[in-house]
Amino acid sequence: MLPPRQWIPTFLARMVLLEFRVIIMTAVISASPVATHEIGNAVDVGGLVEHMNVGQAVEHVGVDTGGSVEHMGVDVGVMVGQVVEHYLARCHLVVITSTPQPPLAFTVLRRLSEGMEAGVVVVEAGSVFSQDQLVQDHLLQGLWGDIRATCRGLFLDLTDTNNTTTILRFLEAAALWKKAETRVVVVGGRVGVKDVLLHHSLRNTVHVHYLALHDLPLHDPPRHSSNFRKIFREEITESGGVWVYRRCMYCNNGEADARLIHHWVLTPTLQDTSHLFLDEERTLMGHKLRIVAVNNFPYTDFKFDVNDPGGIITIEDSLDKRLINTFAAALNFTYEIRSEPEQQWGLQVNGAFTGMMGQLQREETDLCSTAGPSPERLKVIEFLRMYPSDQMTVTSLKPSLLPENLSFIRPFTGELWLAVLVSVVVWGMILWLLQRAWRWVTGGNGVKFSAAFMYCWAALVEQSLPDPPVSDSGRMLVISWLVFCLVITTGYSSSLIAHMTIQGKTKPIETFEDLAKLINWKWGTEPWLLKGITLEYFSKHSDPIIQHIYKNMERVSMREALKKILQGHYSLVTGENNLFITIASYYTDSHGNTPFFISKKGVTTMAAYGWGFRKGVPFYSRFQHLLSRLEDAGIIKYWTEDVKARRVKENKAAAAPSPQVILENTRTSDKEVVLGMQHLQGAFYLLFLGSSFAFLILLWENLAHAFFSL
Repeated sequence: MLPPRQWIPTFLARMVLLEFRVIIMTAVISASPVATHEIGNAVDVGGLVEHMNVGQAVEHVGVDTGGSVEHMGVDVGVMVGQVVEHYLARCHLVVITSTPQPPLAFTVLRRLSEGMEAGVVVVEAGSVFSQDQLVQDHLLQGLWGDIRATCRGLFLDLTDTNNTTTILRFLEAAALWKKAETRVVVVGGRVGVKDVLLHHSLRNTVHVHYLALHDLPLHDPPRHSSNFRKIFREEITESGGVWVYRRCMYCNNGEADARLIHHWVLTPTLQDTSHLFLDEERTLMGHKLRIVAVNNFPYTDFKFDVNDPGGIITIEDSLDKRLINTFAAALNFTYEIRSEPEQQWGLQVNGAFTGMMGQLQREETDLCSTAGPSPERLKVIEFLRMYPSDQMTVTSLKPSLLPENLSFIRPFTGELWLAVLVSVVVWGMILWLLQRAWRWVTGGNGVKFSAAFMYCWAALVEQSLPDPPVSDSGRMLVISWLVFCLVITTGYSSSLIAHMTIQGKTKPIETFEDLAKLINWKWGTEPWLLKGITLEYFSKHSDPIIQHIYKNMERVSMREALKKILQGHYSLVTGENNLFITIASYYTDSHGNTPFFISKKGVTTMAAYGWGFRKGVPFYSRFQHLLSRLEDAGIIKYWTEDVKARRVKENKAAAAPSPQVILENTRTSDKEVVLGMQHLQGAFYLLFLGSSFAFLILLWENLAHAFFSL
C-alpha cells in the first residue's frame, strides 16, 4: 500500500483528470456527431497522468455545423492541422489550451487522428495552477512522456489573448527551457507575436513557429448562422490570411529575434508546408558566449588578477583554448572568459552547487572549462565529454639499491630461511630418535643428538660426512636428506650469483595498498584537487584503504611535495598529466634520468573530462557534432601531447634542472659488476659472528669444567 505522501497527490491528480474529461466530454456530447476519429497511440486530456494503449478507443470529437468547432475548422483549423501533421506527427505531442473547450485544438487532433504515431497530452493550463504544489509537481512529471520518444512537439492555442500569460507561465513551470530541441507551434494574433516568441520561457527553444491570425476575434459566432462559412471566409480574406513567424536564435546581432518567413493566403486546396520548417541557422551568428574557467593545465591555463578573482581573463595555450578557438571559427561566435572567484569546480550544498557548477545551475554563464561529471552534476548541467580522465598516481623516489651487506641472505626469503632451519632441526631429531630405536631393538651403537644435528648441517653446507648409519632405515633417511640438500644448495648458489651480479632494488610503490602498508611514511596531495569530484571520491569511498589514505593525506603544493620526496619517506598523490610536465621540466636530465617514480597503476576518480553547459543550452548538439569530427580525426590526442611537449620545452628553457640532484638519486646497476668487499662484507660479518659465538661457548665450557672440578 502506498504511503500518504504518494497516494494523496495521485488521487488529486486523477480527480483533476476526471474533471477535465467531464468538461471535454460535455462539450463533445452537446455537439452533433458529424465525424469521429480515433487518435493514435495515447491521449491524456488535461490530467497528465494516464496514457491509453494503442488501439484503445478515445473521446470522439463532434462538429456542430453552427458551433465553434466548425468555426475553427473551416480553413484555419485545416491549415493548422496540416502544419502540425507535417511538423509534429511523429513526436510526443503536448497540446496546451487556455479554455476547457478548445475548438482549435479539437480540429488539430481530428486532423492528426489518421496518422498520429506517438502519444498526445492535452492540457488546460489554468486548471493546473488551480491545484496545490504537490499535485502540480505530480502532473508535470508526465508532461513530456518517457525517454523513448524520438522527438517532442508542443502546440499552443493562444487564440484567447486573455490567457496568454497563463500559458507562458505554464511553459516556464513545465521546464520547457531544459528541452531545447522541442518543436513548438503557436497559434494566436499578430499583435503578440514578438512578445511570445521572445518570452523567457522559450529562451532555449530552437524550433518555434508562430501562426498569426491578423487579430481576428475567434470567439464563437452566433449559433444557427446559415451564412457562417461565407462570412468567415470573407473575414479571413480581408484580414490577409495567416502570417508564419519563426523565432531565430541569433539573427539580431547574435541575439534572438522574430522573423516573418511566410504569408499564407487561405485557399480551398492544401498548400505545401515543408519549406517552412527548414533549419536555417547553421552558426551562432556572432553570439557572445559566457565562459567560466578554473586553472588546470594542460586543459586550461591562464593568469588572473588576484584583486579581481572573478574578472575577465586571457587564456593561454592549452587544450581548451585551441578547442574554443576552433569552435568559434566553425560556429561563428565570440566569447568572454572569466575566472571562477574561488577556483572551485563545485560541490553540492543543500541542493545548490558552488563554484562553476553553481554558475551553470543559476544560468549565470553558458559553459565552463574542463570539469568532471557526477550523478549530482548531470542533473543541473549538460556534459560534453572531451578528454580521457586524468588518473591519480602515486609519486615516490625511484627504487633504491638494496644494501650489499645482506646480499648473502637475499637469495632466500625469510620464510624459506626459517623453513630450512626448522628442517635441519627436525630432521636431526628424527635421525636421532630412529637410531635410538634401532639400538633399543638390536643393541647396537647409538647416536648423540649433537652428532645427528651436525650430520644434517654438514650435508647442507656440502661438507664430507662421517660414516653413514648402518641400518637400512637410517640410510634411506640420509638419502632423502641428501637429495633435499642438493636442491636447496643449488638454488641458493645460483640465486646468490645472480643477486651479486645484478644488485636488487627496493619494491616500488604502485598502488594505494602499497602506500598504506609502509611504516613511518607520509603522503600528500595538492589542495586544489580537493575541491570537486576528487574530494567526493576520497571522502565517500567505502574502501578502508582509500579512507586511510584520505585521513592521513597532507595538503601540500607539488614543488614542496617533490622536495619532501627527495628527502625520503614521502609520496605525492596527484594527477598524472600536470605531474609529468613538472618532473619532465625540472627534474629530468638530457638522458631522461629522473629521481622520481610514477606509479603505473593509477586510480580513476571520474569517468572523463569535458565541458559543462547550462541546462537546455540550444547549441549543445552543434558542439557535440563538431567535437566528434575532431576526435575521429585524432586532433584531440595530438593536441594533448603537443601542449604538454611545448610546456616542457618552455619550462626547461626558463630554468634548467639540477644535474646533481638527479644523479644522486638515479644510481643504476645496468653494467657488469666486479665483486668487491662491499658485495661480500656480509660473509665477513657472518664469519666474525660465528667466531665470537664459538669463543663464548668455549669460555662457557671452561668455566663449567672448572666449577664442577672443585
